[in-house]
Amino acid sequence: MYLADSRGTKAPVVPGTRPGRRGAAVPGTVIALGAVSLITDISSEMVTAVLPLYVVAALGLSPLGFGLLDGLNNGVGALVRLLGGHLADRGGRGHKAVAAVGYGLSAVCKPLLLLAHTVPLIGAVIAVDRTGKGLRTAPRDAMISLATEPEHRGRAFGVHRAMDTTGALLGPLVAFAVLRATVDGYDAVFAVSGCVAALGVLVLVLFVPAPARTADAPPRPSPRDSLTLLRLPALRRLALCAVLLGLTTVSDSFLYLLLQRQLGLSAHLFPLLPLGTAAAFLLLAVPLGALADRIGRRTLFLAGHGALLLAYVLVLARVPGGTAVVGVLVLHGAFYAATDGVLAAAAANATPAAQQGAGLALVGTGQALARFTCSLAFGAAWSAWSGHTALAVTATALALSAVAASLLLRTPAEDTA
Repeated sequence: MYLADSRGTKAPVVPGTRPGRRGAAVPGTVIALGAVSLITDISSEMVTAVLPLYVVAALGLSPLGFGLLDGLNNGVGALVRLLGGHLADRGGRGHKAVAAVGYGLSAVCKPLLLLAHTVPLIGAVIAVDRTGKGLRTAPRDAMISLATEPEHRGRAFGVHRAMDTTGALLGPLVAFAVLRATVDGYDAVFAVSGCVAALGVLVLVLFVPAPARTADAPPRPSPRDSLTLLRLPALRRLALCAVLLGLTTVSDSFLYLLLQRQLGLSAHLFPLLPLGTAAAFLLLAVPLGALADRIGRRTLFLAGHGALLLAYVLVLARVPGGTAVVGVLVLHGAFYAATDGVLAAAAANATPAAQQGAGLALVGTGQALARFTCSLAFGAAWSAWSGHTALAVTATALALSAVAASLLLRTPAEDTA
């Protein structure tokens, strides 16, 4: 379908947008998906906020054991993300259907944590939960990119991530309140989380429209069709840099554990640490997304990892008091605001419309598997040396990786990608 613009030329109408309002507002599909992510993240972050302390303090798991568990958290979802992206591209309504299955799986897992009181059972539940997240991520991001004009994708992903992060901000607050108000606090957190997750699935089914099938979409794309996307130079370079930098990205949980031990925070205050990250992410996601549309998404992606490096340096400096903690959490949030949605927007612009799910999944999977590897390595290094030494090694590796990534992405073509 085409629409004549003010100059008399015909421009394609992007599915999910309204003719005559090109670039005037964020598409309704993005807002609806943002609402789903907001609700779901309240549920997810309630569990994420208490899980590190639950398995380390309550169950007596070692840092290496938690590294394995946290790595599973990312690794399983990363592998399934490829499947989710592939299945979503097989039909016009496939994006919504696959996303709904993913959100549903995660919703079911929250109450199952009530029955899991050993590390193996918790690991199994987390694996299923991450399977759901892996299935839904690529279809959801594909729906965002297909509903938005290419030149405004940075802003659209920024709006979605800001709404998503609102949920991440509220989740730890709810967990904190539940822990304070109940005797068996962990079980209560898991129960409330399951109810909230079910609401998110309902909003997706009722209010998110399925994207129309693109005209150039292959009838039944094979997994090989998805992998051949790596032949595209821009997408291949982007995926390689995401992997390289992901290998030096310490998981949020490890960073919060380092801060908690450095300051000697009580167990009740631990769930509040993610709030600083979430607040900075929320405030910066939209402006940094719009900035990426103007100065180049690759440039901002690299700058975000510079903010992460500064956060590592602040932790290593062991500055006493709350000022250093605030600085670390703000930089951590700025890192996510400059990289999460920005990387998705860059990958979407480097991928054909008919294979958005697969292209986004390839880049996201590479990054997630790299972070899985980092979790394992960091947990082992913490157990063998100390958390401080492990972070020092990781910070050095991040600085070297950032230099290598800047060289890989230094190309005149597609400067806004």
